[in-house]
Amino acid sequence: MGLAAFIVARFSRLLNSPCRLARRDGTAWDRKEIGDYGEEVAAAWLRARGCKILYRNFRAPHGGEVDIVARKGALLMFVEVKTRREGTKYRGLDAVNAGKQALIERGANEWLRLLGTREIPWRFDVIEVYVEAGKPPRVNRVENAF
Repeated sequence: MGLAAFIVARFSRLLNSPCRLARRDGTAWDRKEIGDYGEEVAAAWLRARGCKILYRNFRAPHGGEVDIVARKGALLMFVEVKTRREGTKYRGLDAVNAGKQALIERGANEWLRLLGTREIPWRFDVIEVYVEAGKPPRVNRVENAF
């Protein structure tokens, strides 16, 4: 881990602070707000491991989508982020079914088409972010998820 990545990991508010999961008026976040928070945490987590975030929420013209496109060295990563509350019955990875995989693959194929080459190393990862009010988020990366 490089010095910059170490500093990001050590001092990242997103990675080290307790989750609030509520608005200032005390009302609970909805699913979209929790998901957006999880994507922020995942991006910070990747940066803390020396990855460069190239794009967030990439939408291909013909229906593909990728939550995070990141690079570490020569490796290109297409990352799906799934955020769950701690203690839920199902893992985030369980929600990445064949239909969701096809959507991500279409997005990745469009990204590679725009690059003009497929001759670079790339993979599909899933990052699971687990949240609980009052505790820092917990992150689990599944490399080569599909």
